[in-house]
Amino acid sequence: MHHVDIPVRTDRSLPIYASDGAVGADVRANLTEALTLMPGSSALIGTGLFFEIPQGYEIQVRPRSGLALKNQVTVLNTPGTIDPDYRGELKVILINHGVEPFCVEPEMRIAQIVVAPVVQARFFHAEELSETGRGAGGFGHTGVG
Repeated sequence: MHHVDIPVRTDRSLPIYASDGAVGADVRANLTEALTLMPGSSALIGTGLFFEIPQGYEIQVRPRSGLALKNQVTVLNTPGTIDPDYRGELKVILINHGVEPFCVEPEMRIAQIVVAPVVQARFFHAEELSETGRGAGGFGHTGVG
């Protein structure tokens, strides 16, 4: 597996991969006391992590599948993108889609981050686009299932 070095400023736990083959590294809630997410509500939760992401990479913030399945708690803007020029704290917007209140505990694993290579496009005006078999078909045009 390819590795990239990313400096992290924190006095909290560093992101941790739960297994050798994991792509996402877990990040934890930087809370001093528990926070209750009522059904249908969301909250911005800090992680205490500050990254220096190399140019040509991003960090994607994604939900943890266990929280989604068991509690219907997920990341609201998923995947969230952390740009390489951002130096602020990584914060996660959690939302409770469940019917029961959900308690976010201090140091709870609330999301996972994926480091991914990216490219910037050079957009330019074109009078026409090339033809394809698909054309403008979208939004389920090939059928469901």
